[in-house]
Amino acid sequence: MLEEKVILVNEKDEKIGLMPKMEAHEKALLHRAFSVFVFNDKNELMLQKRALHKYHSPGLWTNTCCSHQRDGETSIEAGKRRLQEEMGFVTELEESISFIYKAPFDNGLTEHEFDHVLIGSYEENPELNEEEVAEWKWMTLEDVNKSMKSHPELYTVLSLIHI
Repeated sequence: MLEEKVILVNEKDEKIGLMPKMEAHEKALLHRAFSVFVFNDKNELMLQKRALHKYHSPGLWTNTCCSHQRDGETSIEAGKRRLQEEMGFVTELEESISFIYKAPFDNGLTEHEFDHVLIGSYEENPELNEEEVAEWKWMTLEDVNKSMKSHPELYTVLSLIHI
């Protein structure tokens, strides 16, 4: 299997190169990413708990899914691909906002991303890929915010930034 590469970008989200994902995280270089937030008709957010063997933030709760676009792939295409790979479903997505953030981890890696936020809706239960996701649940944003305030250690840095 080929090593996954991320798209290095400048602060205008213009591609400036490609780099292996781990190297970009070791060097804290700005790269393109996306975060998917899926809601049901009760306006509850689908959260996932990251698998325990993930290289950062294992066993922590986060938004529906996050990842990196492949070279030549739009954010929407990438979001649909990862939803299928991680959560076992595809739904229509639309791009909401984008922003830059930088978050160092305890393991020496750093996320430095130009993050595209994608929003979708879905009513069914996902079919989890256990290599990626340990658990899932629906929560209202109000309940997520309360939980994050009382137990921030249960959530990824990215979800604390987003929500």
